[in-house]
Order: sequence, then structure tokens, then C-alpha cells
Amino acid sequence: MISFKNKLVLITGASSGIGKAITLQLAKEGAKILIAGKNEDNLHIVKNECLKHTSFCESICFDLLNPSEVSAAASEILSKYGPIYLLINNGGISQRSLAIETPIEIDRKIMEIDFFSYVILTKAFIPSMIEQKEGYIAATSSLSGKFGFHLRSSYSAAKHAIQGYFETLRMELKEYGISVTVAYPGSINTSISINAIEKDGKPHGIMDPAQSNGMSAEECAKHYIKAIKKGRAEVLIGGKEIIMFHLRRFFPKLFFKIIGKIKST
Repeated sequence: MISFKNKLVLITGASSGIGKAITLQLAKEGAKILIAGKNEDNLHIVKNECLKHTSFCESICFDLLNPSEVSAAASEILSKYGPIYLLINNGGISQRSLAIETPIEIDRKIMEIDFFSYVILTKAFIPSMIEQKEGYIAATSSLSGKFGFHLRSSYSAAKHAIQGYFETLRMELKEYGISVTVAYPGSINTSISINAIEKDGKPHGIMDPAQSNGMSAEECAKHYIKAIKKGRAEVLIGGKEIIMFHLRRFFPKLFFKIIGKIKST
């Protein structure tokens, strides 16, 4: 089992939800924490909570939508703090709009935030991990990264892309002592549906029933961190909705019959 004590960890999307829960749990394990997000006030709150459990926590504010900001932040981190041991690509945004009604600009925005920002950050930190001959990369996908679902075409596409990219990366980096885990959360009680964007780019503003009745972010973080400690290639996290993954895999005809009848929110 991997120990994070005194290891430098960077978590994106750390100002709320799963990212915040992961941050606080790793802080309790004595990790040195770097938290990233675009809401400076929320990051400051998380930083103060984090410092109750660990002696080191710094925040870096940047927007995952802006590739130059992402690259600049990575360079600043390497220059100021040196190589990181664990990178958790977790920041992202969801969607609530029909594919045919979604402008290509919104499709590109979702892909930029949910996929390309992960690639930019990961590529920035891989060389120093290779030099150190150790490192760990984790990426937050979604159950929607295993199959498509109503109103989430580009979100699902970005999450599918995460699976393809990071599974390949896991194979390529194994010889350098670098591990990769992809997490697939299902319905987790966070504000993801509230912050999801609609076809006009505005927030959905509604808490979906699946989220409100879902697993807590804290419980999700426990499963996520446990998977990293064990070096697992992937981990499915959630409640009864995980059954849909197994249906898709073993009984695809039944899966498509059921998924088509589920009310979209």
C-alpha cells in the first residue's frame, strides 16, 4: 500500500465536491498538498481546513478552460515546489443539453476543461516523474465515460477520451515506475448537476435527484484514494447505478432497453 506521508500531491477541482473531499483525506494522511481551482475564495476555505491536518497546503488559482493558464500554472508549480509525486486530474464540468441543440463552442469548452486540461497538466509533470523514477497520475472520469447518457453527449465524450488516453498512458509509463488510475464515479452528492452547462452556456442550476440521493463526496474520496494506494488501473465508485456498467458489458441488449427508458435530468 502506498503511503502519502510527506509526498507532494496536486489536486485540481479541489475547491468543492470530490476534489475537496480527496484533499482533506490526503491531508489527514500527512501529504503535502497543492490545491487548484478557479474560485480563489473557495480554495482559501479549503486551504484553511487542510492546514488543520497537515503542515503544508498551498493553493494555485487557474482556469482549466484556458490552455495557456494551465501550462503556466504547471511551470510555476515545478519551478516553485519541484516534482510532484501524485497528480489527481479532477476538475471538470458537466452538461445538460441535447446534442443537436448544443453549439460546437459548448462542445469544445467541455472537451477543453474535462479532457485537454488533463493532458496538458499530465504532460507537464511526466518528465520530472520519469527523472525521479516514481510518480502517480490519477484521472477522474465518470460512469458516463463507460456509456453514453441523455443530455451529456460532449461530457460523455470527454470522459470516454479520459479512459482511452490514460489507459494508454498507464501502459507507456509502467517501465518508468509511474502508475495510473482512472476513477469512474457514478451518482455522487456534489453540485455537479447545478454547475452543469446548458446549450446557452448558462448553469443548469438544478440538483438532479440522482446526485441528491447519491453517495457522499467523502465516501467517494475514500474509495478513490484506496484504489490509488492499491495501484488499481480503474475503480468504479457509486451505488446501485454501477449495475448499469455490468449490464452494458454482459447484457448489452437489455442495457440499451433500460437506459432508453430512464428519465433524463
